[in-house]
Amino acid sequence: MKVGILSSGGDAPGINATIRGIGKTAINNYGMQVIGIQNGFSGLLYKDVVELNDPSLSGILNLGGTILGTAREKVFRKMITSPDEKDREQIKAAYHELGLDCLVCIGGNGTQRTTWMLSELGLNAIGVPKTIDNDVYGTDITFGFDTAVNIATEAIDRLHSTASSHRRVMVIELMGHHAGWITLYAGMASGADIILLPELGYNMKVVIDKIQKRMEMGKAYSIVAVAEGVEVPTKERPATYFAREIETQTGFETRETVLGYIQRGGSPSPYDRILGTLLGGHAARLIHEKKFGRMVARLGNTISDVPLSEVAGKLRLVTPESNLVQQGKRMGISFGVW
Repeated sequence: MKVGILSSGGDAPGINATIRGIGKTAINNYGMQVIGIQNGFSGLLYKDVVELNDPSLSGILNLGGTILGTAREKVFRKMITSPDEKDREQIKAAYHELGLDCLVCIGGNGTQRTTWMLSELGLNAIGVPKTIDNDVYGTDITFGFDTAVNIATEAIDRLHSTASSHRRVMVIELMGHHAGWITLYAGMASGADIILLPELGYNMKVVIDKIQKRMEMGKAYSIVAVAEGVEVPTKERPATYFAREIETQTGFETRETVLGYIQRGGSPSPYDRILGTLLGGHAARLIHEKKFGRMVARLGNTISDVPLSEVAGKLRLVTPESNLVQQGKRMGISFGVW
């Protein structure tokens, strides 16, 4: 069998570990031929490929980014949904001209939806969930998330000493447009006093009251962790808005920090290397068993898989009932709404 692998969407620590897991398992255990498709789905359209073998897959386990490159190819998705049959035939032709028996697509929500569309076109496809946001539906965790949380936690840990020394309020903005998993986990792991998530919203009075109450209790500083997707009434970044409002309404010196892309760069954590390896190996097994149209997943302590049709177009979001949110409430941490 001939297998193609591509990565699409934003980069995340652990993609190379996953490519290695798929490729080495497919080659060494199942005797398959493996090619890498470069620069996401556009590489499929333009047949921009590279041969992957055991030597070329060595030495990449600890590398960040992706050796295949990545791209957000919206034109490709439009072609899949286009009513023009010629556009769809172009996709099928590229797949068959490469002689593929299966295409493995590593990516987040948009990628999994596109992979499902490929299946609907009659092509053999397998999805592997990837995103630091941890918001892919159908899996308990995605690789890249653990590394991002580690980086964000260390950053907040470092802010504690500055905040304490200067008796300041520190607002740190973390990644997560729709889902606040990074902010929730890093905020809890680093002892943030206020954690603001897109899913829960916020009441500014609750935020201000929390900070003032801490000061009245003799606590000289506060840490506010906010996800970038939290909506604010201005065009500013959430960190800028909250820092200004807190200083204006409380009189306490307040500073902002935006961690940005540092969260998804660099070498993957050991956990993400292992997770990518296991998910990649399971993807190769599904190909061998000809179980296509599925996404590999971590469910509890088991590596499994789910139908792409159940994943496409859905998000895995934080809810008020999430265990960590409930534990935070019991400990007196504010989530901006209570």
